Amino acid sequence: MSEKKAFPLRLSPDLYDEVRRWAEADLRSVNAQIEFLLRRAVAHRRAGGAAPTGPDTGAGPARDAGDDA
Repeated sequence: MSEKKAFPLRLSPDLYDEVRRWAEADLRSVNAQIEFLLRRAVAHRRAGGAAPTGPDTGAGPARDAGDDA
């Protein structure tokens, strides 16, 4: 198995709860769910499409208005 890169990720509590519920429904950990979503977005982009957005995908803006970093 290849080594994975670890890095901190800051999410708003609301976004984290949404991802956690989605992960539970898909029988994944939050970490595995985030990796799944990122892989799907990258594959979609490589295929020539824009990253999925909208209420049905769970994707939102790249940054929350209240983020400092």
